[in-house]
Amino acid sequence: MPTVTVTADSLDKTITENEIVLLDFWADWCGPCKQFAPVFEKSSDDNADVVYGKIDTEDQQQLAAAAQITSIPTLMAFKNGVPVFRQAGSLPAPALADLVAQLKALDVEAAMKAQAEADAAATTPAE
Repeated sequence: MPTVTVTADSLDKTITENEIVLLDFWADWCGPCKQFAPVFEKSSDDNADVVYGKIDTEDQQQLAAAAQITSIPTLMAFKNGVPVFRQAGSLPAPALADLVAQLKALDVEAAMKAQAEADAAATTPAE
């Protein structure tokens, strides 16, 4: 599946209406972004069940600011509408393939429950 352009107008719909969404925050002047683009495109071709969105930080400055993007490229991943991954810098093809495999296997509800339990345990005073 080819990558899609994501804007402030389409972001929420893209995230909520698709199980897995990868977002690449990029700019045309960014060398590392240009190097990562073919890796991102190839991965999108290999994973038709995942939405690969590209957000041009120059065109979508308010969206980039709202997402607190301070370095590009930045890759964000959502599963079932929940943000589950964020990393600045480009990924090599094997690392991106591994990330996609982990996203597909991730049980978001179980992970959220485990995190809530860990947070509760961390805030409970020891006796």
